[in-house]
Amino acid sequence: MTERGALRVRLDRLAREVVKFGAVGAVGTVVNFGVFNFVRHVSDLQVVRASVIATIVAIAVNYVGFRYFTYKDRDKSGRTKELTLFLLFSVVGLVIENGVLYAATYGFGWDGRLESNLFKFLGIGIATCFRFWSYRTWVFKTLPAREAVAHAESFLEDAEPRPSKPEARRTVQRTP
Repeated sequence: MTERGALRVRLDRLAREVVKFGAVGAVGTVVNFGVFNFVRHVSDLQVVRASVIATIVAIAVNYVGFRYFTYKDRDKSGRTKELTLFLLFSVVGLVIENGVLYAATYGFGWDGRLESNLFKFLGIGIATCFRFWSYRTWVFKTLPAREAVAHAESFLEDAEPRPSKPEARRTVQRTP
């Protein structure tokens, strides 16, 4: 495989990963906004507290989607470490997402329903960029064997075939 072909394969894999990540993220976003607006409608919780609850519910939904859909082919050997890292990076994403909402609500006084949803959406967008990078880099790692096989296959495809030497065949006669 040429260097250009290898790059194309890597970009195709990345594109598929982004699409799958986006599909799971879209479901998580719908869950996040649904829970956020439901909690705001049925309770007197402050905006950021309602958002934190919604984000936690979305994180749980997203883990299932990422583990069993987006990254189903990734290493599954260290589930405890995977879940710990997932929760750690998810909490950082939660702080990013709700930090934007906090700044808009308490820093600028933009706390209407439309404004809250708009800044929650902006926070989700910023946090999603962080989550995509951290999940694919640290949480759902590719299997080293898969990368080694792909490298070996590309090496074999690049190698020029050698002319084969005719082997001298020995005939062995057996006597009964």
